Amino acid sequence: MPHQGAVVPVDLRLYGILDVGVCGNDAGRLATMASEAVAGGCTLLQYREKAIADARAALVRIRAIHEAVAGRVPVLINDRVDLALAAGAEGVHLGQSDMHPADARRLLGSGAIIGLTLKTGPHADELYRLPVDYGCIGGVFATTSKDNPDPPVGLDGFARIAFRARLARGTGLPIGAIAGISSSNAAAIVAAGADGVAVISALFGADSVEARARDLRDRVDLALRDRGVA
Repeated sequence: MPHQGAVVPVDLRLYGILDVGVCGNDAGRLATMASEAVAGGCTLLQYREKAIADARAALVRIRAIHEAVAGRVPVLINDRVDLALAAGAEGVHLGQSDMHPADARRLLGSGAIIGLTLKTGPHADELYRLPVDYGCIGGVFATTSKDNPDPPVGLDGFARIAFRARLARGTGLPIGAIAGISSSNAAAIVAAGADGVAVISALFGADSVEARARDLRDRVDLALRDRGVA
């Protein structure tokens, strides 16, 4: 089956993940964080709330985030295709045990953005037949933002999985990195082959979200230039 993905290529350079475990669940605060992140250079946002007990409350938060960024960057929803549809979000990010990307594509349509977590080489090998718009490899480094039973893949592991992902789908598929990424290692992961970094605590874990975003974006952009791809 040929890939049918988002009309506009996905820009993964600075992918901010608004995880309620880190950011809290106040809709107004989440909206402010989202707006500040975009002002500082975030190119993509994701709302992540594991084990949602109150879908209505989650929709209030998602809609507040979506309104705050006002179309400046896409907003994706972690796992929940139904919430993405209800909120009018631009797409979803799926894990390996979530809804199959082909089913999500049928529900969301050809213009939606669908991302997929890649943890292993075999996951990357499957990309040739999946209707996804980007892959995000992780966890690369140790993190406290998510309970991850798998050991970090590290820079070498990331590079190997990214190589197999591009072999499966070509160089046009953006590949990001997630878990434990901060200003101290963002450049190294880009040098290892990432098109961008997904960040939670290093961006939203304290005040000065805009300044943190600007610093991370500058480091990513410089590393991409050094790699000759920007």
